[in-house]
Amino acid sequence: MDTRYDTSAREKQEMVDLEELRYLALSFPDTTEEEHHDRPAFRVGGKIFATLPDDDHINVLLDAEAAHIATVITPSGCEKLWWGERLAGITVRLADAELDMLAVALTAAWRRKAPSDLARSID
Repeated sequence: MDTRYDTSAREKQEMVDLEELRYLALSFPDTTEEEHHDRPAFRVGGKIFATLPDDDHINVLLDAEAAHIATVITPSGCEKLWWGERLAGITVRLADAELDMLAVALTAAWRRKAPSDLARSID
């Protein structure tokens, strides 16, 4: 993972806080934070890759396979996010989140939504 936010320098804490989460999400190139249905949403190229439904959770938009893997690897605090009958990503409870896992999930979500030339910029 290549973002401007270095998770290795962070000491383990009880939970990921919103400030830290925002810093991580906004560390990806051309990412903005904008409101979406009165909720903060992180976008690249105008496309949403993550939302904050409340102060305790983050929704990360992943493909079905990545979402399933994330919930198997991190069953505590990570649930499948359904959009109707479609598996659209994961909901992560920040109190149980590890920053490294969030960084991997956000990277995958950002790459999925970013224009291909921009996505290659963090290879």
